[in-house]
Amino acid sequence: MTRATTRFISAILLVALALPLAAAPRLELQGRLAQGSVVFGRTAPGASVYFADREVRVSPQGVFVIGFGRDAADSERLVVEGPDGERIERRLEIAPRDYDIQRIDGVPPETVSPPEEAMERIREEVELVREARTRDDPRTDFLDDFIWPVTGRITGVYGSQRVYNGEPRRPHYGIDIAASAGTPVRAPAGGIVTVAHEDMYFSGGTLLLDHGHGLSSAFLHLRSLAVDVGDRVERGDTIGTVGSGGRSTGAHLDWRINWFQRRLDPRQLVDAMPDGGG
Repeated sequence: MTRATTRFISAILLVALALPLAAAPRLELQGRLAQGSVVFGRTAPGASVYFADREVRVSPQGVFVIGFGRDAADSERLVVEGPDGERIERRLEIAPRDYDIQRIDGVPPETVSPPEEAMERIREEVELVREARTRDDPRTDFLDDFIWPVTGRITGVYGSQRVYNGEPRRPHYGIDIAASAGTPVRAPAGGIVTVAHEDMYFSGGTLLLDHGHGLSSAFLHLRSLAVDVGDRVERGDTIGTVGSGGRSTGAHLDWRINWFQRRLDPRQLVDAMPDGGG
């Protein structure tokens, strides 16, 4: 989480103390209104917030989180209803982004697509992750000042996509950070471990960490896991080590952020990569 967002969240907690219980709704948003962005909001305590065809969890201090996917439409509707019935409706204009698209021809089909005998395993692993991302805890660990889970050269960016033999593949939804195998991976913010799998077909050692209100991190291609499902971790705790498991061509960490099933850009939550990385 950037320093500007941290100041915004701190102000939320201070202002909320002075508000009457039946305060009229108001709406403040912090974050880019752009594809791939996570946005933190503030409204009156006790207000209800509706976005993306769901009622969004609001903390007792009036804090909430929303997110826009890689290919979000050009606008989305946000509605706030105060405890006294007063209503705010805002149409959020979502800025598009340009993504790196690579076209590669002449790739053997067996390299592009997994064999049929692996499909059942893949479906089970996809469902495990999907179910974990339905979690909607009241915890507000996302109020932490997010840090990079590892430091190093960024080798893959959010939203990029490859087209093999004319067939578009799934976009890349994370940030790839090159690091030596065995490098400790730290929790970027506090949370609860919801998935701890030693060897998924595509992503190898895989961890999911829930930060509350539907915001979660995923860490892929790990060599080892230092935590189990249900464990509570704090920002900076070691949760595993960098590896190259699954479909990976070298040691690196693939760090991803989701708001429920919406895939967001982790770089929206952190300052520039330290130590000359990136």
